[in-house]
This record gives sequence, structure tokens and C-alpha cells, in this order.
Amino acid sequence: MPKGVLFDLDGTLLDSAPDFIVSLNNLLKKYGKPKLDSEIIRTNVSDGSWKLISLGFQIERSHKDCKKLREELLNEYERNLLAYGGVFDGVSDILESLKLSNIPYGIVTNKPLRFAKSIIKKEIVFEDCKALICSDHLTNMKPDPEGILKGCKELGIHPAECVYVGDHINDLEAGINAGTKILACYYGYSLNQGRHARHIMGANQPRDLIKLIASL
Repeated sequence: MPKGVLFDLDGTLLDSAPDFIVSLNNLLKKYGKPKLDSEIIRTNVSDGSWKLISLGFQIERSHKDCKKLREELLNEYERNLLAYGGVFDGVSDILESLKLSNIPYGIVTNKPLRFAKSIIKKEIVFEDCKALICSDHLTNMKPDPEGILKGCKELGIHPAECVYVGDHINDLEAGINAGTKILACYYGYSLNQGRHARHIMGANQPRDLIKLIASL
């Protein structure tokens, strides 16, 4: 059993895809662009807002309009925050299980603090979150281990005593680079068993994580 658990946010604890689907398609409509298929948006949410703008507007990140459009998307997303999405079914069971076992948990996400902090505050299920590490706090994003190492420090545990849970290959690599144990989420946005080493265990639904965490 680990002494602490760190989670990715989007696609791991939070189903934010519905909010991003509405937000991106609203922005595309504003500029007279065709809507993007919901499944395309969903499978790219974990790659961030730059990727969504690139897909929706068919432009590279280096394009002169990309930064402006990204900021508009983030403002639209802020208006729709938790309006359509929310925590995955079963997440409350995971967090309650950790609480009963006296295992602290935190969140390490590439999401900006302005959104993540609001989500943690609004979703009562996160009331016992002991660490929130966002892109604002870091010099390097995942798969760099900086965020996870910072999260371990805030939980007061050694990385080897921690498990990091995520739904993106960058999450798994960040955990490996940090020296934590890792678990994959197949119910999220971008991972399946074929995208990582066979020995890594994964969850098909959030409640599967309870037994998997306990087994490490």
C-alpha cells in the first residue's frame, strides 16, 4: 500500500471533455468554422488547449492567431466550467477509500491554476485534497517529473512511497521519471494497453483503482 497518491486531473478524476466540446464548438461557430466532432475533441483534451485550437482552426501553434484564439477558448471554457462535465462516476469512492485508509492524496495537472483551483473548490469530493500542483507552479510540464516531485514533497512522502495515476502516456512517463509507482486510466481520453509497457496495470473504470492502489 502506498503512503500517498497523486492523480492527474482531466481524464483521470474529472471528465472535462463535455465542457471543452461545447466551448471549442462555440468558438468555432463564432468564427464561422464548422463544428469539430465531439469524439475528436474528447480524445485530444489531455493534449491541452493549444492542440484543440490547432485541430479546430487547422493552424499550427506558430500561427499569428493561435495565441489569441487559445485565450478566447480558455475564457469560453471558464464560462462553461463544470456546466456539462464533472467528476467521473466512482471517483468519490476512490477518494473515500483513501481517506478511510489514512492515505493522503494530491493532484498534479498541466491545467492552469485559475481553472483547477475553481474545480477543487466547487467539487466537494475534492475537499480532502492535500496538494494541487498546476502548470503555473512549474518550469517543466509532464513528462518531466518536476510536478510529481513537488507533489510528493507537499504530501511529505518519498516518490518511491507514492503512486501516480493518469490517463496520458506523459503521465506514466512522468511518474516513471519521478520514481513513483504508476497506474493507467483506460476510461480517460488517450490511453489503452497498447500504448505502454505490459507490466503497467490499468483501470477500465474509476472504481477499479481502489483495488489496484491497494495492491501496490
